[in-house]
Amino acid sequence: MEPELTPGQRRLFDYLKNIIERTGNAPSLRQAAQDLGVSHAAISQGLKLLEQKGVVKRQGRYSRTLHLISPTGETAAAQRWREVPVVGRVTAGLPLYAQQEWEGGLVLDRTLYRGQHLFALRVQGDSMKGAGILDGDMAVCAPRQYAENGEIVVALIHAEEATIKRFFLHRDHVELRPENPDYPVMHYGFDEVLIQGRVIGIQRVMD
Repeated sequence: MEPELTPGQRRLFDYLKNIIERTGNAPSLRQAAQDLGVSHAAISQGLKLLEQKGVVKRQGRYSRTLHLISPTGETAAAQRWREVPVVGRVTAGLPLYAQQEWEGGLVLDRTLYRGQHLFALRVQGDSMKGAGILDGDMAVCAPRQYAENGEIVVALIHAEEATIKRFFLHRDHVELRPENPDYPVMHYGFDEVLIQGRVIGIQRVMD
C-alpha cells in the first residue's frame, strides 16, 4: 500500500521527482527551499518525514544523494534504483556468527542487479582480497541453496557461522577456498555446510 502523504509532503516529493527526472540529481536543501518558498529547516524536516514513510532514501547519513522509493521497494524507474536489505554481517576471514537482524538497506542500480529477493552482507576480513572483496565491502547476494564449482558463495558452517569463500565440491567433502594465501583452505563434510547464496556483486560503501 502506498504511504499516505500530507499535501506538503506530496508537494515536496513531486518537486524532488521532477528535479531528479529532469537533471538526474537531487537539489540542494538551499535550492529546494528557494524553489518552494519555504525555510531550509522545513525542507530538512520534510525529507526526514518522507524517509520515515519509506518514499525517500538518503545514501549515507549526510549525503545529498537521494533516491525516491516506490511502494514496491524499488525506486522510480527514471532513476534505475532499487533497495535491498542488509542482513547482519558475514566474515571473509574467520567465520562469524550469522546474525539475522537487518541492518538497514543498500541502494543499487536495478539494471545491474535484476534478481529477486537479493540481500547484502557487510564483509569483515581480507581472506577474499584476491577476488577484489575487501574488508568493509557490501557483498550483494542472490539467495540460493546450491553452488557450482568456482562460484563465490555465502556458506553457513555448522548451522551458525557464515563466511564468504569460493566453493568446490569434491567426491567426499566440500572445499571453501579463500582468495588470500595467508588463509588456509577449509574442508567440511556435506552435512556441515549450507549454501545461503551466491555473491553476484560487491559495493564499496563509504561511511
